[in-house]
Amino acid sequence: MPHLTLFLFFFVSISNITHSHSQPQPQHPNDAASLLSFKSKADLDNKLLFTLHEHFDYCQWQGVKCQQARVIRFALPNYSLRGTFPPNTLTLLDQLRVLVLRNNSLFGPLPSDLHTLSNLRSLILDNNFFTGSLPPSIFTLYKLRVLQISFNNFSGSLSPQFLNLDRLTTLKLQFNGFNGGLPAFNQTALVFFNVSGNNFSGKIPDTPTLSQFPRSSFALNPNLCGELINLPCDSQSPFFDSSSATNQPSSTTPESSPSSDQSAAILSPPSNNSRHKRKIIILGFSLGGLLLVSSLLFMILAAKKRTTTQTTTATMANGSKTRDYIQSATSTSGPISEPEVIRVRLDSQSNELKDKCKEIVEGVGGMRREKSGNLVFCGAEVKLYTLEQLMRASAEMLGRGNMGTTYKAKLDNQLIVTVKRLDAIKMSGVNGEMFEKLMESIGGLRHPNLVPIRAYFQAREERLIIYDYQPNGSRSTRAKPLHWTSCLKIAEDVAQGLAYIHQASKLIHGNLKACNVLLGTDFEACVTDYCLATLSAAYADNEDPDSARYRGPEARNSSWKPTPKTDVYAFGVLLLELLSSKLPSQHPFLAPHDMLDWVKAMRGDDDNFEDNHLAMLVEVSGLCSLTSPEQRPPMWQVLKMIQKIKASVGSDDAVNPTTTGYS
Repeated sequence: MPHLTLFLFFFVSISNITHSHSQPQPQHPNDAASLLSFKSKADLDNKLLFTLHEHFDYCQWQGVKCQQARVIRFALPNYSLRGTFPPNTLTLLDQLRVLVLRNNSLFGPLPSDLHTLSNLRSLILDNNFFTGSLPPSIFTLYKLRVLQISFNNFSGSLSPQFLNLDRLTTLKLQFNGFNGGLPAFNQTALVFFNVSGNNFSGKIPDTPTLSQFPRSSFALNPNLCGELINLPCDSQSPFFDSSSATNQPSSTTPESSPSSDQSAAILSPPSNNSRHKRKIIILGFSLGGLLLVSSLLFMILAAKKRTTTQTTTATMANGSKTRDYIQSATSTSGPISEPEVIRVRLDSQSNELKDKCKEIVEGVGGMRREKSGNLVFCGAEVKLYTLEQLMRASAEMLGRGNMGTTYKAKLDNQLIVTVKRLDAIKMSGVNGEMFEKLMESIGGLRHPNLVPIRAYFQAREERLIIYDYQPNGSRSTRAKPLHWTSCLKIAEDVAQGLAYIHQASKLIHGNLKACNVLLGTDFEACVTDYCLATLSAAYADNEDPDSARYRGPEARNSSWKPTPKTDVYAFGVLLLELLSSKLPSQHPFLAPHDMLDWVKAMRGDDDNFEDNHLAMLVEVSGLCSLTSPEQRPPMWQVLKMIQKIKASVGSDDAVNPTTTGYS
């Protein structure tokens, strides 16, 4: 009997073990459901391919990393996601450690239930369009080490509860709309910190943690003050220290204004002796200029004495005037790096040398200083505002593109301008001289179909370009196409602007697409962001599919250099987008006659225009988008084609643009 009992015990035990192994492992369908729920709200354009056929399929989805069948990492940077980040989606992934959604087009507030992500270490949401204030639940993520939410539209003040996140190593909040004072950050592990480009105000807390960061971490917050940025809080303006405010005369010129010096200094490393050095430099400039003027006056007297005692050695064509050339070198302890060579003509009626002397003396103090950390106005533009006013302006982000982020800035004098902040990473290979030369070249371009560049600014890694504000924005792709005559008008305007760039400056646009065509006050089409592509070494590998379709096949070659025919190809894609109201990534590759049928199908029959006009525009688009750059027509010829179509509207003798015999 005992043997039977022992046998039954082993039998039951073995049966239980066998039964337990035959049962399926516990699944975690909630993780898959959370991901699918997030996709339904955040991926309105269906960029993600999430399908669930087998258990644990979700661990193979884009951006998903699992550990023991639980999602621990979800990273989807640069996926062109468009939508919201709702509650009860990703926040249900309680084992999630890393969440990366940077460089997308997500909008709306952050979910209020972030507290459920108790294991989260990294939250990276920068370069989106999130709005609202930070939810209180974010301050319960006690394991959080990296928080990057820069380049969004967040607002509100920073809660003192930030101090609860004592494990933070990285905090990047730059270029949002945060306001109020800064908390007294004291996290000893904090290594990366940036709150620039917000609306913070008041004194920066003088904590050991904050004191280790440069002034650039606090820049472009015009109402901040404190010892950490060398701006006393009792001064009338954060751009003036107390001594300059009381000792400087009120009639300071823009070139000598302390605001210019301080605005440049706010982006440079700290210096305890900056004021003392500035006095020495100014004194050196004054003495150098005095010595220079004295030397030149002695040279004038010596030159006149020689002309009265020497025999005339050369005469002009009419024999009435004597010419004598003097070549003199001037040196100074100022910022001129090599001798200034003067070569002028002297005669009894000329003041040319005196004028030249005056130019040099004025240039010694202002030539180099004018463009160093100051707002430089292009050409003969009237200086309607200062850098200080621009930095104090209320800013609203309009969009983000390949070259940088664009803002609408409203100044205190009610003037509205557009400010483009160039991407520092893509501009990393561009030095200050290269940028200045380009701005001087394109800053003088003026055409009714170009958005004019009014001014620019650069200091260290910051580069800003100021344009006129276009109140009607860009013509985004809509469900119903524009009337075909509106398409024709926009196409003609854009062609005018491109042809002018190619002929007047010998440059190229390099980044033509629909969002870079704005509508002016009279709904004229104006091209913007022109010629800036020359500053970027190459296109990003993660470029969105619509932008990539504007580039011709030759751009796939790594050694390819943009040419005017590059703009012609992009114009062809833009024209097809106007006619069909479909994004470039949705354009099919069809034969010309099939492309016309496709455009008709996309447009419908609402316009009732003559088919030959539409056919001619589609054919112009096809000619511009030919694979071989050599076969594409130049931009001036494309313009003439469009103008010919425009002239034929209402007449019976409309002609085909490819058979008009343009020379």
